[in-house]
Amino acid sequence: MNTYMANPATVEKKWYVINADGMALGRCAAEVAKLLRGKHKATFTPHVDCGDYVIVINSDKLVLTGKKLEQKYFKRYSGYQSGLKLTQYSKMMNEKSDVALMRAVKGMLPKNSLGRTMLTHCHIFKGAEHNMEAQKPVEWKIDGGNN
Repeated sequence: MNTYMANPATVEKKWYVINADGMALGRCAAEVAKLLRGKHKATFTPHVDCGDYVIVINSDKLVLTGKKLEQKYFKRYSGYQSGLKLTQYSKMMNEKSDVALMRAVKGMLPKNSLGRTMLTHCHIFKGAEHNMEAQKPVEWKIDGGNN
């Protein structure tokens, strides 16, 4: 019996649209990471970029559950002494909800050149409009099961 191994020449990539209206940030990020990685396909191969392209719309309508808006902080460090910069997630979600989602997705992808390539296939838009109509994306429904 032979084991199937995908290679970049045989991978077929599709475009999907996810509407993030009312979704939790982490659940949306997990679904986007799954699509980018290609884990929803039967031909998934860990060392090959066999994932699809993902367009996320309405990222400004993502929600955080519990008290995360007040208690969770976005941390950056400049490398200098006392260079820690903290931003509360309530401010982050109001001003840069697309960046918050992108960082959540980035943390769920492999930490190597393959993961960095996969992250470039993710396009996040704050509003309901996107400029990727030419790719003819298909809507991906997230309701706990297959679409």
